[in-house]
Amino acid sequence: MALVTMKEMLAAARQEKRAIGAFNVANYETALAVMKAAEAEKSPVIIQVYDRLFQSDKAADIAGTLLRLARRSNQAIALHLDHGSSLDHVAVALHAGYTSVMFDGSRLPFAENAAKTKLAAELAHAAGCTAEGEIGHVAQGDETALTVVSEAVDFAKQTGVDALAVSIGTAHGYYKATPKIDVERCREIAEALPGLPLVLHGGSGTPLEDVRAVIRNGIAKVNIATEYMDTYLKSSRAELEKLNGKFLPVDKYYDPVVDACMAHAARLIRFFAGK
Repeated sequence: MALVTMKEMLAAARQEKRAIGAFNVANYETALAVMKAAEAEKSPVIIQVYDRLFQSDKAADIAGTLLRLARRSNQAIALHLDHGSSLDHVAVALHAGYTSVMFDGSRLPFAENAAKTKLAAELAHAAGCTAEGEIGHVAQGDETALTVVSEAVDFAKQTGVDALAVSIGTAHGYYKATPKIDVERCREIAEALPGLPLVLHGGSGTPLEDVRAVIRNGIAKVNIATEYMDTYLKSSRAELEKLNGKFLPVDKYYDPVVDACMAHAARLIRFFAGK
């Protein structure tokens, strides 16, 4: 199909009680694998770039590659700024051709988070793109703040976001203990915001039965970063060990790494779709 916004895929996913996989990438190989997985599963997908890459030229430099991959894909692909830390990064992403942006003000006081997220959404909408915000806080090395239903409703109304990330017990990175996912909280938020796609951050390592439960209760986008990147690293290490010091052109070296990442992404895409 082509390059699209998230709104075009997430609304249908929520209505049909399925979710779209959103995979963080950092180079050509990780992005290519996601695109191939989407094509193999005949499913739309979201390719994300983390805010850290927007702190240098990396995110803008890789944009050309991502845009070309998306435009030649036979499936719908959205390009998304993940956890944007500033309105400047939002503007850079939109200028570079990303079709969706997230401003993450989840560590800020409610009023400041809402005000800045609203500005990010307005920038995105003016460019014909979509916006994601976060209320509550999904932790990574700090303290989780679960989403309050009434605050989620107020935040959505004040900001006009197209998708809302909620905190229901997940965390970024690998878990040190089995997480306790608050499915009931997710259901209450979804019922209070009918039609608004909810986003699950911290999808890596979350028990799949819990993921399936929250998809049935409003989650329409599931973010996967740590475990996907880990697949890339472990696969790269395995291929290097096979060489045992011998030379192999880099493009050939990466072919099996792409295949491993593709298989990982395809399995998750299939699961999120309820297949």
